[in-house]
Amino acid sequence: MSYFAAAVVRDESGWTAAEVSLRGVTDIDEVAERLRDVDPDADLSLLFVEAEDAYLVILRLDEGEDLRVFGSDSAYAEESRLGALLVGDLKASVTGLDEAEEARPAGGDEESEQPAVDPEADPVGDADILADLGIPSAKLLALCIHEGMLPADVTAEICTVLGCADEVEELREV
Repeated sequence: MSYFAAAVVRDESGWTAAEVSLRGVTDIDEVAERLRDVDPDADLSLLFVEAEDAYLVILRLDEGEDLRVFGSDSAYAEESRLGALLVGDLKASVTGLDEAEEARPAGGDEESEQPAVDPEADPVGDADILADLGIPSAKLLALCIHEGMLPADVTAEICTVLGCADEVEELREV
């Protein structure tokens, strides 16, 4: 299963981004270590792992500590070894999907009908992972359960709010 893993780290000078290889990792602690290696002195480190245009996992470290994880769909753990490694231990589904359905992005300009919610989506982990950065859990969940939103689209939306969209987009173009 192919993936794209982009780390964005913030220090006193602002955001920087780097692509991260997850080849050969054997557990979530190794993934966290690779995220720390991007900038060991970062105040905040985020890793966006997008897989097969279907799954998104966000990992967060504050000052290199206290790993927090959110996955857009628990099915990723069943689909690949990397998915099992990243979200396999996140047993409980996220609560608050009702609020997320109300907060989901607006549909096309010409249609008044709300966009469909992916009935198969089963987000897991810490949905409040970005709440203090301006993306409350309801908004994160709404992005993830919105049918037709690709993981790259969700990452782009999040990074726009955070102010690091250009850095991540540059990684995609390489």
